Formats: sequence, structure tokens, C-alpha cells
Amino acid sequence: MDAAKHFLSYFLDPSLLDLYGLRMLTGFWITMKLVLLSFLLGWLLGWVLVWGRLSARRLVRGFSSGYIYFFRGSPLLAQLFLLYYGMGAFRGFWQSINLWWFFRDPWWCALLAFTLNTAAYQAEIFRGSLLAIPAGQREACRALSLGRVRTFLSVMLPQSMRIAIGPLGNEMILLVKASAIASLVTVYDVMGVTKLAYSRSFNFEIYLWAAVLYLCVVEVLRRVLLIMEGRLSRHLGR
Repeated sequence: MDAAKHFLSYFLDPSLLDLYGLRMLTGFWITMKLVLLSFLLGWLLGWVLVWGRLSARRLVRGFSSGYIYFFRGSPLLAQLFLLYYGMGAFRGFWQSINLWWFFRDPWWCALLAFTLNTAAYQAEIFRGSLLAIPAGQREACRALSLGRVRTFLSVMLPQSMRIAIGPLGNEMILLVKASAIASLVTVYDVMGVTKLAYSRSFNFEIYLWAAVLYLCVVEVLRRVLLIMEGRLSRHLGR
């Protein structure tokens, strides 16, 4: 045990936290705000895309499929750069419609990029969870004269969320880890603050502290998701 503590103290210098701990906590708050907001907005947009993918109209179905194909098939980093640097090239246009305040701010561009990206992944998760529900559920709802909205909210949505909770949890964990690339457009999240601290201290241990912080976040999310999945599936154990 003493040897393990000595090994950890060799690589993780607690004095670094005295210098940069408060800034890392500020970066942690920015990271969590970015992840949670983009995930929630992506959840809403994901359902819109699902209905587009399942629509009987070819144009709507084609647009939704193209959107999902693009955002799942291209790197998140490229999407972020396209929004921040690419949209910034049209400064005059954005100023003319009073939207330059949005595209000049790296945090808003990162939020938009993460939202658009995770919406595509969540849409496929939702589509799979809806298709996994037996067709007899819909037939039973029609036999009971339930409307489409009530059928979805009372029957389809609860069952689909139970199926989707695991993949959605994985998507959120991936989003937490992917949030580190926001620092490349000068968003001072955990990684952005870590890079700034390293540029001043030239001590690589600050990256180890950042890794520990990410690990703690992922572990907390993992445990929360296990509890949620257990509660949603508790009836299956009876």
C-alpha cells in the first residue's frame, strides 16, 4: 500500500492542485455544461430525426437519412472546425442578420457541433429501440382506440427508453471524452485549462490530473446509468 502511494505521489503531485485546482474546477463546470446541454438538445433533435427517418414522405426520409449519414460518418473535429472557422468566413452575412455574436463565440459553436453530432447517433439509437418493440403493442393500442400521441407517450416511449438507456449512456460517456476537442477552438473546458496550465508549468503531471478527473466523471455516469437501468428493468427480474 505504501509503495502504491509512493508511486502515485511520484506521478501525481498534489501541489499542482494548489496552483491550478480552482481553474480545473471551472473547466470541469464548462465541460459538464457543454456535455449536458448538447446531450439534451441532441435528445430532442434526435426524436425529430427519428420521425423523419420513419416518415412516409420520401423527401423528409431522405433528408433525415442524409443528415444522420453525414454526422455519423464524418469526424466530430471536422464538424467543429467547419462551424467555427468555416462559418466565421461569412462574417458579413452573420452580422447582417445579427447572428455574428453566435458564430464568433467558440463555446456556442462547440455546443452546436456537439448537439448536431450527438443527435445523429441518438436518432439511430431511438430508431432501433422503437423497431425492437413488438408490432403487437401497436395493434393492441389500435384495438383499444388509443390515439397516436397517447400510444407513443404511454406505450411506445417508456418501452423504447428502457431499451435505449444502455446505448444512450454509452453515447453520453463518449460525448464526455470527445468534449476534450473543444479546447482546440479555445474553449476553456477541462482540457483547455489543462493545456493552459501545462504551457505555464511545463509539467506533464497536469495531464494525469485531467485524466483522473475524466475518469471520475465517467465512473459516476456509469454508476448512475446502472442504477437507472436497474430501476427501469426491475420488473423483468420478478
